[in-house]
Amino acid sequence: MTFVQACSAPWRLSGLLAVLTLISLNPPRVSAQKLPEKVPPKRSSQIQDGFGINSDLPRDPYLPWNRWWWTRMFDAGFKWIRIGQYENSSDRTSWDWIEQKRGVFAPSQELEDQVDSLVDNGMLIQVQLLYGNVMYTSPSGKLPDVSEPQPGSFHNDDRSLYSVFWPPTTPEQISAFNRYVAWMVSHFRDRIHYWALWNEQDIGYWNSWGNSEQYGNLLGPFVQAVHQTDPNAKVIYGGQADPSREFTQKALDTCKCASGIDVYAYHTYPGYGQNMNPETMDYGAYLNESPRALRDLVTHYPGIRSDLPFFDDEFNSIPSWVGSDESVQAKYVPRGMIYNHAAGVKTFVWLLAAGTDGNEYDDFGFIHGLTNHDYDFTPRPVFSALQNTNALFSDTKLDPSIEVVSPDIPALRRKSGFPFMGYGFRSVKGKAMVAYWLAAHSLPGNSFPPLYASLTLKNTGITQPVLVDVVSGDIRPLHWKQGTTDTLDGLPVTDSILAITDADYFDWPVLPEAPSSLNIAMAGSAAKLTWQNHGGNPTKIILERRLEESGGRGSWQHLAELGPTVAKYTDSSLKRGQTLAYRVRAANADGESGYSNIARAAVPANP
Repeated sequence: MTFVQACSAPWRLSGLLAVLTLISLNPPRVSAQKLPEKVPPKRSSQIQDGFGINSDLPRDPYLPWNRWWWTRMFDAGFKWIRIGQYENSSDRTSWDWIEQKRGVFAPSQELEDQVDSLVDNGMLIQVQLLYGNVMYTSPSGKLPDVSEPQPGSFHNDDRSLYSVFWPPTTPEQISAFNRYVAWMVSHFRDRIHYWALWNEQDIGYWNSWGNSEQYGNLLGPFVQAVHQTDPNAKVIYGGQADPSREFTQKALDTCKCASGIDVYAYHTYPGYGQNMNPETMDYGAYLNESPRALRDLVTHYPGIRSDLPFFDDEFNSIPSWVGSDESVQAKYVPRGMIYNHAAGVKTFVWLLAAGTDGNEYDDFGFIHGLTNHDYDFTPRPVFSALQNTNALFSDTKLDPSIEVVSPDIPALRRKSGFPFMGYGFRSVKGKAMVAYWLAAHSLPGNSFPPLYASLTLKNTGITQPVLVDVVSGDIRPLHWKQGTTDTLDGLPVTDSILAITDADYFDWPVLPEAPSSLNIAMAGSAAKLTWQNHGGNPTKIILERRLEESGGRGSWQHLAELGPTVAKYTDSSLKRGQTLAYRVRAANADGESGYSNIARAAVPANP
């Protein structure tokens, strides 16, 4: 990316002397810290409200918790997570996992640890509750007495006799489902507060196919079950696969529960299977439907709360789709997130890392899944763009008073054939962030013609402007046009987001990256721990231990502080019959990283 400074006009000697005199009388404000060359990362714990990500829960052997992928979302600054499905099939939170014997509700220890990991690393959680359990919802004339969760290769569309995608439709089935719902909301009430009625109910996740009336009949009692169990819990409608107003209208008409909906969620994959730029979600990708029109319907539906939040629960643009590649994905995903952000919609991108035993191979993960190559569990280029987006735009809101104007916008439209997008946001500290780009159909190979424009940014309060490339993270200083405090000449305009802010915007400390890959090997009554340390200039490693007690989870205790490069430790203080959990984090002078995965050790009661 070429960054152009806009103050190259020659001065006459007299003018130069006058300027020097003014500078001597009014020295420019100097930033308290050096301008970084790259956008510094924010960790999840440093953000109050930001963007979301979808993730499978760790599961051996294809998504092992002790590989370096889970902790990367904390390092990248995601604040929200949506869990509840593993590669389009059920996950540990689902009905078929929680109630495997009639009337017996029991979460796995893995689920407890993974939810704890999310909460302790500063994440806000929403769970999509899968509505199928073969003991209750199978169409078979003989129902099984147990539920045996299926592997990841079990996915929609599946109309087999014992598919989990047969929904509850009878009063008895709906009552059984809501007993599971109430148990989940009660059990996790101190850790999880957002509950969705499963996923893409308008297509093949609802057998035999999406049915708005049936969904509405289930949604009404679901709303009651959640709110009666925990009045502070939030009910999410969705997330609907397509922005069909008719489906939503019929579902809400049937459920008669509009006042009980706390969040409305939908998904956007414009041009699913092919390269289509994200902004087309509102003009052409869905023909006469669009998320904007859908939100308008929902907002004006009788009984809906006036401040109803909207989630775009799944969004991505896949590099393997026709006409696309990884450079296109790295541009499109931040564009879709900020386009939604400007509309007041929270985006949950799909997907952190792929479980390759599912039905979508390694196509959707921002981090490569396990394919037995040297790039297993390494990030795609889009991942650093996501980290930059989180750092720059989390904890900001659209500021309608900020205007982005230019006499060059019509020429940009003629030359490129695409509309210019410009939005002003303001952080919780009152600092302005202006994002702009061309809503172009990006081509593979990171190709786009060089275009430039003069932009005037009104009402920003920016005094020392800098230009930020959101994809690469590069930061370069700019200068206001001579005689102005709001106009920049010769700015690059491209098909990826560029941002303008003040030089002092980047005022947060850089915390270390979380350690990963914690493993335990038992040697008699000693636990030998190993892990991997990562970046962020840690000055020490902190090891914690928790003794597992009957009847509940114990509390974490400080075990040891180690040097910043130490990656192993032996705990020889164990007693026979004990079960313990361990985790590790890094720290520097500015604070502490997120936690690693949790690893468990059990000491035999007898020698």
